[in-house]
Amino acid sequence: MVETQNLFAWTKRHAWQGVLADGHYGKAGKSGVTVRLRTGPGIATFIASTEGHVAVGTAIRERLGLVLPLTPEALCAGHLQAVWNGPGQWLIIADNRERFQETLADLAKFGAVSDQSDSRAVLSLSGARVYDVLAKGVMIDLHPANFPIGAAASTSIAQVGASLWRRADDLAGPVFEVMVARSFFGSFWSWFSASAAEFGCTVQDEIQ
Repeated sequence: MVETQNLFAWTKRHAWQGVLADGHYGKAGKSGVTVRLRTGPGIATFIASTEGHVAVGTAIRERLGLVLPLTPEALCAGHLQAVWNGPGQWLIIADNRERFQETLADLAKFGAVSDQSDSRAVLSLSGARVYDVLAKGVMIDLHPANFPIGAAASTSIAQVGASLWRRADDLAGPVFEVMVARSFFGSFWSWFSASAAEFGCTVQDEIQ
């Protein structure tokens, strides 16, 4: 009888392992774009029940302190973010997975919840030239007048489906977070690294 017990060894891997690493890419000198890797966020999709989005949002705000945006926005409450993902649908993102299952259990009382933590890749993009890079592949207008801090969109970037939202600016300039399916991360990074090369791109240590 063939022994199969040890034929496969499952090892946890981040979405970018084997695709990119910390360091500098493209043009030498000061980087126009900085990429920060998100390694440990808890991610879930949440679809509200038929009770009504406003009623569900009120109940969740009272229970978790989390406001569900009713328009394409990303709202923060402590370590949690709610990103609008369509009518009655949101991405729920926690800074880390500590007690994340408890949060999902609370949400499940008000709709359908699916843990997506290991199926998505999240990057934080910033820098003085981040607009120039994103303009090469994002098919929506990201001008601050049309896409202010807190704005969110479900869109495509270089033909890869993505969720994109803008966070508060840092000292280097505007900050965007982008989320893509893990299986498409290699394609996304191939496009992004080529698009950012002319401005110089730094990939920083992983952040929580």
